[in-house]
Amino acid sequence: RHVAVQEGPLYRTEGSHITIWCNVSGYQGPSEQNFQWSIYLPSAPEREVQIVSTVDSSFPYAIYTQRVRGGKIYVERVQGNSALLHITDLQARDAGEYECHTPNTDERYFGSYSAKMNLVVIPDTLQTTAIPQTLHKVEQDPLELTCEVATETFQHSHLSVAWLRQRGGEKPVEVISLSRDFVLHSSSDYAQRQSLGEVRLDKLGSTTFRLTVFHLRPSDQGEFYCEAAEWIQDPDGSWYAMTRKRSEGTVVNVQPTDKEFTVRLETEKRLYTVGEPVEFRCILEAQNVPDRYFAVSWAFNSSLIASMGPNAVPVLNSEFAYREARGQLKVAKESDSVFVLKIYHLRQDDSGKYNCRVTEREKTVTGEFIDKESKRPKNIPIIVLPIKSSISVEVASNSSVILEGEHLHFSCSVRTAGRPQGRFSVIWQLVDRQNRRSNIMVMWLDRDGTVQPGASYWERSSFGGVQMEQVQPNSFSLGIFNSRKEDEGQYECHVTEWVRAVDGEWQIVGERRASTPISITALEMGFAVTAISRTPGVTYSDSFDLQCIIKPHYPARVPVSVTWRFQPVGTIEFHDLVTFTRDGGVQWGDRSSSFRTRTAIEKAESSNNVRLSISRASDTEAGKYQCVAELWRKNYNNSWTRLAERTSNLLEIRVPQPVTKLQVSKSKRTLTLVENRPIQLNCSVKSQTSPNSHFAVLWYVHKPSDADGKLILKTTHSSAFEYGTYAEEEGLRPRLQFERHVSGGLFSLTVQRAEVSDSGSYDCHVEEWLLSPNYAWYKLAEEVSGRTEVTVKRPDSRLKLSQAQGNLSVLETQQVQLEGGVLNRTSSASQLVVEWFVWKPNHPERETVARLSREATFHYGEQAAKNNLKGRLHLESPSSGVYRLFIQNVAVQDSGTYSCRVEEWLPSPSGVWYKRAEDTAGQMAVTVMRPDAALQVDTVVPNATVSEKAAFQLDCSIVSRSSQDSRFAVAWYSLRTKAGGERGGPGLGEQEEEEGDEEEEEDLTERTALLSVGPDAVFGPEGSPWEGRLRFQRLSPLLYRLTVLQASPRDTGNYSCRVEEWLPGPKKEGYRLTEEESAPIGIHVLDTSSTLQSIICSNDALFYFVFFYPFPIFGILIITILLVRFKSRNSSKSSDGKNGVPLLWIKEPHLNYSPTCLEPPVLSIHPGAID
Repeated sequence: RHVAVQEGPLYRTEGSHITIWCNVSGYQGPSEQNFQWSIYLPSAPEREVQIVSTVDSSFPYAIYTQRVRGGKIYVERVQGNSALLHITDLQARDAGEYECHTPNTDERYFGSYSAKMNLVVIPDTLQTTAIPQTLHKVEQDPLELTCEVATETFQHSHLSVAWLRQRGGEKPVEVISLSRDFVLHSSSDYAQRQSLGEVRLDKLGSTTFRLTVFHLRPSDQGEFYCEAAEWIQDPDGSWYAMTRKRSEGTVVNVQPTDKEFTVRLETEKRLYTVGEPVEFRCILEAQNVPDRYFAVSWAFNSSLIASMGPNAVPVLNSEFAYREARGQLKVAKESDSVFVLKIYHLRQDDSGKYNCRVTEREKTVTGEFIDKESKRPKNIPIIVLPIKSSISVEVASNSSVILEGEHLHFSCSVRTAGRPQGRFSVIWQLVDRQNRRSNIMVMWLDRDGTVQPGASYWERSSFGGVQMEQVQPNSFSLGIFNSRKEDEGQYECHVTEWVRAVDGEWQIVGERRASTPISITALEMGFAVTAISRTPGVTYSDSFDLQCIIKPHYPARVPVSVTWRFQPVGTIEFHDLVTFTRDGGVQWGDRSSSFRTRTAIEKAESSNNVRLSISRASDTEAGKYQCVAELWRKNYNNSWTRLAERTSNLLEIRVPQPVTKLQVSKSKRTLTLVENRPIQLNCSVKSQTSPNSHFAVLWYVHKPSDADGKLILKTTHSSAFEYGTYAEEEGLRPRLQFERHVSGGLFSLTVQRAEVSDSGSYDCHVEEWLLSPNYAWYKLAEEVSGRTEVTVKRPDSRLKLSQAQGNLSVLETQQVQLEGGVLNRTSSASQLVVEWFVWKPNHPERETVARLSREATFHYGEQAAKNNLKGRLHLESPSSGVYRLFIQNVAVQDSGTYSCRVEEWLPSPSGVWYKRAEDTAGQMAVTVMRPDAALQVDTVVPNATVSEKAAFQLDCSIVSRSSQDSRFAVAWYSLRTKAGGERGGPGLGEQEEEEGDEEEEEDLTERTALLSVGPDAVFGPEGSPWEGRLRFQRLSPLLYRLTVLQASPRDTGNYSCRVEEWLPGPKKEGYRLTEEESAPIGIHVLDTSSTLQSIICSNDALFYFVFFYPFPIFGILIITILLVRFKSRNSSKSSDGKNGVPLLWIKEPHLNYSPTCLEPPVLSIHPGAID
């Protein structure tokens, strides 16, 4: 939700009416929101004073309640989300920070719910003063009024000043105003006078504004006052009128002067004759005419003739200006009150209504004129009578009905009662059926003897097709040659009599008309053509005639062209055979070559009929014939126009072929053979129509997947070969052989080196061809033979492999030989693909080990890459059909069940190899094992006692080994018992402790390496206590010795040696087969300062007897005493265990002793040992 309020601060004057807008957006709930207005006064800026609300009538505080209820403060709702706060009479105490708040209607609070702005109330210091007075003025007097406008506002503001006039209860009219931007403006009543400088507003000094009206009018009467407004710019950039004041008014009375005037128009008479003069006088009646300005305009039939301004200079329109320039017309000002229009020679078209208009004008201070009142008298109509004429006209023609193309001749005779008064002009017009004369003018002869053709006849006249001449002074002729249908109509001769007037101009005295009708028969009327034949059905080599009859019979001058058209049987289009042109020539069509030598065409001399004769008919002449006639007309410019085209009826001519006697053998047969053998197909013709028949043979094959057969080979009737698409696609062309036997009726097709794809159903189509009369071969009939079902098989498979199975166990690094034998094969020319594969244990899918392609290329399988068999596989074939796979240096992961699969491939007749058979040999289970571990180390080694500083030897003897290739890693260890451990000795405690758990013993024994030697004879680091005192010897391959020099008492203890047996693996790297450790060797080093303690410690039996066994006995005795004591006491809280729990057991005492015998054993019972 977002609330926005009008931007502040706003400066407003006391007593003014202020509005503040508030909008809310982005809210939820009803569309109509409520508004609450509050104020924070400058005296208490933290305290909210509520003013007015749209939802709560009790919202205002007491200081605003009366003004809200009185309507001086209210909220106007503009829209559901927009409102205006109104304060009608602003007071100084209304200044402060205003807040607009909108109560929440949303599901949750989010956004702003109020907005604030500042309002500053300033005093109203604007003053507008003027001296109230009443002035009496006369029309045209000037008027000057002044007004004082001042303000003392400290804020930056602009002033606007306006002078207004108000008459009675009418709305005030703005005379002139100065806007806040210093722009002058007037209302529509004074705008023109202000632009002419008649009304001015001047600023005199800083506060005085003067109004000047130079020429008062009666309409200016009323009360004049000035109004000032003080403007301030709000923060949003808009200007606001804070206050507006008006001054006292000045009443101005304007006394009008007498300005009325009248106008009248006079002339001598109303009826005139052509050539007479006429004068119109426009008389003005008014006061003080010399001191006033008037403009006069003359009109004829409401059209402006001329106009004359106050400067008495006439301005005429184009037509009357021409007559005025030639002295036939005059427009003048005779006096201040009289204006004259004079026409010296009237024309008949001067008949009409004449009038004048007088307009008074007022001259401004700038010298310009303003139109005021305008008046005009009644119209004066005059009639101009023509000079009378006594002529009569007669028209005659050579014929009233003619055929199109014939000539027309007209004569026009003019008769007069007396001697002709002037000259004649003649117009020949063609009047249409609607009796319209002005639409087509044929020829025109003016009074000077100049002949001009009409627009439609201009071109024909230039070629001599239309001619007009004056045969005698009173006789005129018109000739139209090679008439056309559009020349038909009523021909009118229009004669005009002209006489010369006094001013030398020719005037029309009279006009007469006479006409005669002409009917023209169109050439194409009744034009028709008919085709007939008496022999619609003919046989081969017969003749037939076709007649084209044209009606009506035209004269020789009317050309007609005739064309014979032909549509062959089985086509939909006609083509032209031969044409008799309009000039009598013969023109053959593009496709009429076969007709020319056997066709004769003849045109009758007495008519336009055309006969077509065709001899030695054949099927190429069979079809539909049609005759087309064209009617032509030669134009005046020697061009030709085709008037009409007529098409005759269709004539169908049938030329049947001979009845065929063709018969082809329909016998069916079945043929099965092995591929690479030839397929022999025969087609036999049993009977034929003519001994001269030729045959075209088409061989087809039908596959089960094809509904229609596919063409293999076609031999035409001219013995030409055409291979079908099937032969090209399947590559049959070099394997096809066609033969026609001497008997002539037997045709053979041989497919060499048959393939399996050649299987199918074969038949032949035989076409019988004969030579037509026009020496062209045509197909008479077609017959289909019976089908031959051909099945081509591949050789039977005879591939067989040895199925011998077996098991094979080998040791690692040895060689495995796998053999696969081919016992039998389909063909000696076949090629074999041998593939070896293996089934691994716990792996159901077989994997390829190696593959020998039929090109004898050896490929490794995925198993070879996985188990690193590459380089260890070897394949050989010592004899045909025997294949051996050797796996060298085998490993345990090579174990599995091996077998081989053999594919036999044969070449097809086209040289493409295909897989004919495959077989799998017996399986061989191969198990690769490692040698059994036979490592033994001598476990019976005597203990030794040596003197200090002497050397002692630790021998490691290998009794047996697993393989002669074994290598050994030897390490010597010092065995020490860990501190805090318990150890029993023989002869003390139970025998089970001697046979304790080995894991527990290892945990209690600390092993320290003296020296280690790897299988690759690499020495490890020496143990720190013996560093520099060890000597290693290999006395034999199975005997190793370690000598410890400079023995000290600290070297006393048990020693052992550990042996690891390593064998070389298939990948040339060694692996550990097993390990064995010798029995402990006890070494005692005597100290030269030996004591009782050392003697006891040196003897294990004595050590245990003295220091170990007494302590358990002593512990058992103490436990017995304590149990007897506790049983004698009652159970009490003081004798309870921790947390009141009785003591149930006693832990064994902690026994500490020194394994090195440097200190005597200590038996101690620690606090808390008994829980």
